[in-house]
Amino acid sequence: MANASKAKCRNGQRHDGSGRTGSLGYAGNIFTRVNADVHRVGLSAVPGVGVRSGITSCLLIVFLWSGGVAQTKLVVVTGIGGEQQYSDMFHEWATTLIDAAVDRHNVSPDDVVYLGERVERDPSRIHARSTKTQLVETFQTLARDAGSNDLVFVVLIGHGSVRNEESRFNLPGPDVTAAEFDQLLDAFDTQRVVFVNTSTASGGFAKTLAGPNRTIVTATKTGFERNEAVFGGFFVRAYAEDVADVDKDNRVSVLEAFEYAVQEVRRSYESDNRLLTEHALLEDNADGEGSGEPSIDGPDGSLAATMFLQPSGAVIVAGTGDSVLTGLYGEKEAIEQQIAALRTRRLEMDQEAYDVRLEDLLVELALNNRAIRAREQGGGV
Repeated sequence: MANASKAKCRNGQRHDGSGRTGSLGYAGNIFTRVNADVHRVGLSAVPGVGVRSGITSCLLIVFLWSGGVAQTKLVVVTGIGGEQQYSDMFHEWATTLIDAAVDRHNVSPDDVVYLGERVERDPSRIHARSTKTQLVETFQTLARDAGSNDLVFVVLIGHGSVRNEESRFNLPGPDVTAAEFDQLLDAFDTQRVVFVNTSTASGGFAKTLAGPNRTIVTATKTGFERNEAVFGGFFVRAYAEDVADVDKDNRVSVLEAFEYAVQEVRRSYESDNRLLTEHALLEDNADGEGSGEPSIDGPDGSLAATMFLQPSGAVIVAGTGDSVLTGLYGEKEAIEQQIAALRTRRLEMDQEAYDVRLEDLLVELALNNRAIRAREQGGGV
């Protein structure tokens, strides 16, 4: 791919440093109060591994790994900070998300890759430096190793920019444009893809990356929203704390995380008496338009409602070895995916046929949810 131009940070300098490859791992949570002057997002401590508050704290996680089970491949990339305060914030968001993915959402540590600005900052956690070359190699390796039904979940944390009408993500060395990311994602033709760009000026990614089985999230709606964005911190919090599971199904969908982050961004600006300068977008119906207010009824949002960090093989059941409840959760996921697929075809279907099929699926989902509740409460199915 052609080299992209180097990005300019707010202080006009890059802090590239030198990096080396280290082993990937995960450690305890890193949560610090953040500086309001740079719009940092404070994150409170997360409960221990596998523990959820309230009723879910007594639930056990049962893993049903098999060759056909879809798993989540998480790639987290932090770009150049430009200033130490931003480098610190980006690393905190990245490690918080990784800890949440592993400890709370049952993503295997072996399925997590963290590319960071400087490996020497945290060599036990940062797999490699986030250069363009390393990023391309990571995507190529992932495309080779990912199962056909896996979910590829990519999160970019850092600064963005627009040059020559091209949206790009700022990395140490050459940047990567939205068009280049699109080429990398083309290798995942059978996998579902979630691509989250939390950087400034990221809006152009929604149009460029839009495609079938892709859910794209950007922190801004255009490349002209260039003030530092706080969306990323709240998006991470949606997975790290018990704040975004609106339907109380013990999972956080991308739609739920997006809606929570948008809500909190608005509150943050209002509390500081500042004019809102970032407007996030979610695009999942492949038309490239994106929506600032997606919903399960679309046009954007129905696919995102079925996308979870949690692998489909990690089923939450009351007690151990409850094959009935395990099966019910599997049926629930299958129905939700059918509904999402149906909604993406709404415009090409006869309206009456669409309404009939949607009603059938919604009734089926309601009966499934009733059976799950009854089983969890000890009343059978």
